[in-house]
Amino acid sequence: MNPELKPFYAVLPYGLEELFAKELVNLGIDKYRLEKSGCSFGATFNQMMKVNLWSRIASRILLKLAEDAYRTEKDIYEVAFKVKWEDWFTADQSIKISVTSHRSPLKSINFAALRIKDAICDRFRDKFGQRPDVEKHHPDIQIFVHLTEKKVLLYLDTSGEALFKRGWREDKGEAPLKENLAAGLLGLAEWKPEVPLYDPFCGSGTIVIEASCIAAGIAPGINRKFGFEKFKNFDAQAWASIKQEARKKLDFNIDVSLAGSDISTLVVEKAKKNAELAGLKPWLESGKLKFFACDARTCQPTSSLPGMVIANPPYGGQSNPKSASVPSLMKDIADNFKKHFTGWTIWLLTSDRELPRQMRLSESKKIVLFNGPLECRFFKFEMVAGSHRRIKVTQSQSQSQGNEHS
Repeated sequence: MNPELKPFYAVLPYGLEELFAKELVNLGIDKYRLEKSGCSFGATFNQMMKVNLWSRIASRILLKLAEDAYRTEKDIYEVAFKVKWEDWFTADQSIKISVTSHRSPLKSINFAALRIKDAICDRFRDKFGQRPDVEKHHPDIQIFVHLTEKKVLLYLDTSGEALFKRGWREDKGEAPLKENLAAGLLGLAEWKPEVPLYDPFCGSGTIVIEASCIAAGIAPGINRKFGFEKFKNFDAQAWASIKQEARKKLDFNIDVSLAGSDISTLVVEKAKKNAELAGLKPWLESGKLKFFACDARTCQPTSSLPGMVIANPPYGGQSNPKSASVPSLMKDIADNFKKHFTGWTIWLLTSDRELPRQMRLSESKKIVLFNGPLECRFFKFEMVAGSHRRIKVTQSQSQSQGNEHS
């Protein structure tokens, strides 16, 4: 690896790995290796800052500081003690250590975390006569440790709060969709800003707001802080320049049709507030971005041109509609789509594998994703003119009419 490049690891939602790879390429990073729910890549520090700023998909970006074999907690202590932590932070800063494992032979992961903390504190005490404090809730520095069956990997967190926290969400609403999953849905559906977009189950507005930010060129991390800003070698001037460059990409002059609706007027008002906090007030005022109250069973297309519906409708365990059971609700919604949304493409994320049957629609594509712990399917439906059944009925009627006239 180029000596300027450092080894980083991106934590990713399952199923969105290829979308993150595209983000890396767009940022000029071509040294990467994808794996399930993650990606290792080589980057300079400036590139790392850009990935944190611009990635809509990643959950967290970690800097790998050590990788070594281990058998006991003593081995882990020695690996951690060798790391030059003082190059990254001072004894005056607070730390937090998080440990994950996969098939680790150790009996206690908590004890392993304690030994790593001891190693870091002992190294600082030996060198400087003082040690950093441990802070569980708002640490200056987060250290992530992963134990495999034979190896221990030590990482420094560069992100701080999870990257899906864009800094604009005032109210999450019921069963909110994480922003990076919303961006993933838009990417998997291959939505483009010139395509009208409508979410009839908008909730707090996540999908439509994420799409609006993509269209307007708003960097997802432009209004938040990052973990790397607490690093000892943080280049504040370079970071200011990167953010200034990002702000130049902002463009509210393009033509878009973006809309979200929900049956609750209260929820719609929360979505509007979130959109304002995301910096989208110009489009709310011009009508390019709209939120309104509407029952999904009676909603109408929000554009004269065919577009996309991308939505996360209610499903068992996620929401409990009081007015009707979910299957009958989705059947009524499907009937409305068939009647009014000819030419539109419908994408729905659900944990209910029976959704196509409930809607009496055949999906043209399905993708496995996770919404938190829930295994979901992202179904694609094409709203063609009429149904096969309706065509057959029309044909039989015309034949009988022909027989009557002959």
